[in-house]
Amino acid sequence: MADYNFLSIWKFDAPLEKVYNTIHDADNYHLWWKGQSKVETIKHGDAQGVGAVKKFKTRSFLPYSLTYTGTVLEVYPLKKVVGTTVGQLEGRGTWIFENDKGVAVVKYFWVVKTNSALMNFFTPILKPAFEWNHDIVMKWGEEGLAKYLGCNVIK
Repeated sequence: MADYNFLSIWKFDAPLEKVYNTIHDADNYHLWWKGQSKVETIKHGDAQGVGAVKKFKTRSFLPYSLTYTGTVLEVYPLKKVVGTTVGQLEGRGTWIFENDKGVAVVKYFWVVKTNSALMNFFTPILKPAFEWNHDIVMKWGEEGLAKYLGCNVIK
């Protein structure tokens, strides 16, 4: 398995609550996040979403897609959502939400391993391309969320 550590930071001129609610609603990622297929809910969580289990399929810029199942472990409304994934991507992701003088700041930390035999075979030579590809998919999310919410990305 290949190990990856990612940090993505998104900033929007939008209310933090709208940004948080949209990201926390993974069932609708396909509406705004290019490359995301419709999410399959395997198990509903509690009122805040803790315990929810969902199956994702993510297509990327490079010609492959990855399928994985995510479980929500922790939810601190408007502050943090933590989950794990198993499948072709195995790891732990943490969404952090902050308000900085009216700017909604979102940080996503993902420590992940690939379980795709093909990716792992090519990792010794293509790991930088896989990391670049991840950044593209996250950029699609950032741009798609801004368009969906009718706000701007702040650089």
